[in-house]
Amino acid sequence: MSRIDTDICVIGAGSGGLSVAAGAVQMGARVVLIEGGEMGGDCLNAGCVPSKALIAAAKAAEAQRRGFRGVAGQEPQVDFAAVKDHVAAVIAEIAPVDSQERFEGLGCTVIRAMARFTAPDRVQAGAYDVRARRFVIATGSRPMVPPIPGIEAVPCLTNETIFALRERPRHLLILGGGPIGVEMAQAHGRLGCEVTVLEAERLLGREDPEAAAVVIDQLRAEGLTLREGQGVVGLSRTEGGVEAVLADGSMVAGSHLLVAVGRKVQLDALGLEAAGVAHTAKGVTVTPALRSTTNRRVYAVGDAAAGLQFTHVAGWHAGIVVRQAVLGLPAKADPRAIPRVTFTDPELAQVGLTEAEARKAHGDRLTVVRAELAHNDRAMTEAKAKGFAKIMVVRGRPVGATIVGPHAGELIGLWSLAIGARLKLSAVAGMVAPYPTLGEVSKRAAGAYFTPKLFGNPLLRRVVRLIQTWVP
Repeated sequence: MSRIDTDICVIGAGSGGLSVAAGAVQMGARVVLIEGGEMGGDCLNAGCVPSKALIAAAKAAEAQRRGFRGVAGQEPQVDFAAVKDHVAAVIAEIAPVDSQERFEGLGCTVIRAMARFTAPDRVQAGAYDVRARRFVIATGSRPMVPPIPGIEAVPCLTNETIFALRERPRHLLILGGGPIGVEMAQAHGRLGCEVTVLEAERLLGREDPEAAAVVIDQLRAEGLTLREGQGVVGLSRTEGGVEAVLADGSMVAGSHLLVAVGRKVQLDALGLEAAGVAHTAKGVTVTPALRSTTNRRVYAVGDAAAGLQFTHVAGWHAGIVVRQAVLGLPAKADPRAIPRVTFTDPELAQVGLTEAEARKAHGDRLTVVRAELAHNDRAMTEAKAKGFAKIMVVRGRPVGATIVGPHAGELIGLWSLAIGARLKLSAVAGMVAPYPTLGEVSKRAAGAYFTPKLFGNPLLRRVVRLIQTWVP
């Protein structure tokens, strides 16, 4: 057993772990990076990157199918295996940035093995005994497979396996109507698959219902079958694939089954008991500074920190940990300004509180303003004018924003900045947005907050008349 002494030991080479390792080693810290699976983690290999590559191909197919005003559409010729080649090529193009070779070039010691704590300040990984002043747990999560009767006998696809599937599914059943489920449903439908989504509660149940309805209406318009409010109570394998029994006794048959009902944090094999690290099924129990409540040597980032499960959150967490563990500066995680995006067409983006959450938290102090894409000239020129921006405002400052429409994921960044920096709504209303752009919808929504104060205000009208009398 070879012993290594280091400043920081990072367990997990996904988005959060790689960001901590890269930042720490380039600032002069000694870093050991341990990864038992693929470098790049879930996002690169089975999550954000492959899913968005697939969605891009599906969007191209749909654009050809729809055509445009004056441009005849036609049914696209989809080579499903070639689409998967595109997905693999994108992963391969990005992979060198996350590779072992790059991080060793930066100065990290990279160990490709599973890590397990043997003491509060030690982990064992392969043939190495690593002692560190600080540890960062960045092990991420894996898809959860629910305990539905019969599921063990049915071949299930998850995000870890579906992107390797080169034969187009005839009829894809998707278990789960959250963001992953609906993204994959629309993408596969556009690539020529029959698709049925099975959701026990409400599709996109976490999102603003009004915004979710815009997405759901589009999915139905594209021919997807969406079954809400009926959980799957049984699964069985058939000669043609799989059959699902719903709570109302009805049955749905398909050729393939994709399970997209949530994720489970990967902590089981870490030996956290030996390190004295408190944890639950949701992740490591941490302070707002992302530090273990029971072992101050240990930090957790990303999914392992028992919070929001997004790649950009893991990267944000990494910066908070680096400031503390490397520079000795105080830092805390405040999730109020964390955006999330469902990459359907149209996209649905949210930051801060939804309208329902804001009404519950702020009551009569809340003002909700909005702007419709139907009044946005750029959206109209592109025939994509369905959707809106809705802003939740308390005492002149935004506390939440919901945007549904084309490129909503790009538009939400402005509101993440505004909420995180506690900007007043007047800053957005006074912004000069280039014309014609979709970004004008945010300026128009912000301006709507001031409209009642400026137009039709009797007192203001009298003041203006006096000013017009006095000014030469």
